[in-house]
Amino acid sequence: MRVTRPWLVLAGGLLWSPVVPAHNPVTSTGHEQLAGLLGVVLLALFWGGYLAGSFRRRPRGRDAALFHVTAFLCALALFGPLDDWAKTSTAAHMVQHMLLMVVVAPLWVLSRPLQQLAAGAGWLFTAPWSTMLPVVQRPMVAAYLHAVAIWFWHTPYFYMVAVDNPWWHAVEHACFLVTAGLFWWAVLKSSALRAPWALLAVLFTLMHTGFLGAILTFADAPMYGEARGLDDQQLAGLIMWVVGGVPYLLASGWIAHRWYRQMQRRMDLQG
Repeated sequence: MRVTRPWLVLAGGLLWSPVVPAHNPVTSTGHEQLAGLLGVVLLALFWGGYLAGSFRRRPRGRDAALFHVTAFLCALALFGPLDDWAKTSTAAHMVQHMLLMVVVAPLWVLSRPLQQLAAGAGWLFTAPWSTMLPVVQRPMVAAYLHAVAIWFWHTPYFYMVAVDNPWWHAVEHACFLVTAGLFWWAVLKSSALRAPWALLAVLFTLMHTGFLGAILTFADAPMYGEARGLDDQQLAGLIMWVVGGVPYLLASGWIAHRWYRQMQRRMDLQG
């Protein structure tokens, strides 16, 4: 219990601090408060399921630390001041999206939490995970699903729907987290036979997110309402195009290296 208490204190301090407005269920009101409360409950259930499972199936120290740090980053992205800034800044909104899709999602995958979540949450986790197995076993399917979520929520109409309505904002974040989690699991945990497809999936995602970032960067007028300046939108495009592309480049290099080593071992055995 000593190991988990610091993370609970950090999460509690984050969510209850008076300097964190946004979708904090304590400081916000109305629908924002209810949507924020739902988000807190879902994250707490996910986090709590892992903690409960850790007592039954003890994770490696570095895996547990990575999971807890990532959970804290997720809470910070969803309920911290960044979420409030995202209401008026396209760049802040993009930072929030990138944190969820290329930081939180892959770090959770790398923390290898399946055994702990299954042991702690039982069928509440295993039932939905079993339905997702066909997707994570096919990297390109996961990449297509993630691409649909990205482009759908970055079209001007649905982007503003999510900004103006806290419930749709919560759905948008759920879409990003779930589809990104499936994508990163499919490519980072791919088998040797699926390594080429995993590499193709990462490069495909790098290309279409870069293209979307370029559209935002080179647009000659604000796409998300006149209240959001063109300079702010161009900065958002650069964040997606340049900064957001780094994790995909790193992942493609790692997958290509692993694929090369597998082919080399196979050639050595045949020789």
